Amino acid sequence: MATPRITVLAGDGIGPEIVASALEVLNQIGDFEFDHHEFGGCSIDSTGVALTDETLAACRDSDAVLLGAVGGPKWDTTDPDAPRPEQGLLGLRSGLGLFANLRPVKPLAALADASPLRPEVIGGCDLLVVRELTGGIYFGKRGREGDSAFDTCEYTVEEIERIARVAFRSARSGVTSVDKANVLETSRLWRETVVALHEREFPEVKLDHLLVDNAAMQLVSEPTAFDVILTENLFGDILSDEAAMITGSIGLLPSASLGLDGPGVFEPVHGSAPDIAGTGKANPYATLLSVAMMLRHGLEMPEHATAVESAVDSAIADGVRTADLGGAATTDDATQAVLQRLNS
Repeated sequence: MATPRITVLAGDGIGPEIVASALEVLNQIGDFEFDHHEFGGCSIDSTGVALTDETLAACRDSDAVLLGAVGGPKWDTTDPDAPRPEQGLLGLRSGLGLFANLRPVKPLAALADASPLRPEVIGGCDLLVVRELTGGIYFGKRGREGDSAFDTCEYTVEEIERIARVAFRSARSGVTSVDKANVLETSRLWRETVVALHEREFPEVKLDHLLVDNAAMQLVSEPTAFDVILTENLFGDILSDEAAMITGSIGLLPSASLGLDGPGVFEPVHGSAPDIAGTGKANPYATLLSVAMMLRHGLEMPEHATAVESAVDSAIADGVRTADLGGAATTDDATQAVLQRLNS
């Protein structure tokens, strides 16, 4: 079997630090070929764009893409013509056809005290947000006319069906499809298409529907009621960050962005945290859990994925907590704790 080739996009802020932790873990697991490229703000500084054609081509030629974090105040702007780090993310998703974003949310018993919700509310929570990633308002026509502005949201039946299939195939007990069908025409098409696909291909899976405002409320009042949440791009962006806080820290949440074929992109949910970059305080756990998702969904190495997840869970249960989790462990402390548990 050929050595898996991973394109590494460390990005900005704490990105290089948490990616370095991920590479240590991968090097302990086996042999991988790493191809490093600039991405996001650092790419803007050196090339003028967040994602170069060369970097996108390298990603297409790889088996998986490992991404750290992008952005920071240095590149914040409201100028629509100025390059922004987030454009790299949109370009990467579009260029690789990554239409499905998977964000698992499973609070750890050892960190029940870190969640803003009561332990009895989050106990047993184990949900997956499946977000459509390449359609909707983020990719629609936009502009300004005089003193008004517009952003267009569009979806096709094909786009809705392919993301809904991912959700139904991921479900253990049921799918909750989230929309705003009482107001938006795109949401009415969304609901009609999901219902038709469910009846035609997945009748054995339980299907419910929630309006997005109700879903936001239910996520904090009864998160254990959800198995898989299926939703469009904008709603998924918001709800997945809300769901992330159930765990007590966004520093624990991994994600995978997948297409029909070709490499996926695996990255932590959190941002670049430029205020702690270089201080050794960055939490690497979400990146290491993203490595586990890469091993499982991108490289067909599920046993190794489970080993990494178990090592992270064990390290946290044994009290190896970074500052965002209420502890004093450094990035390296947390990394070494996971490596030690992988060894054993």
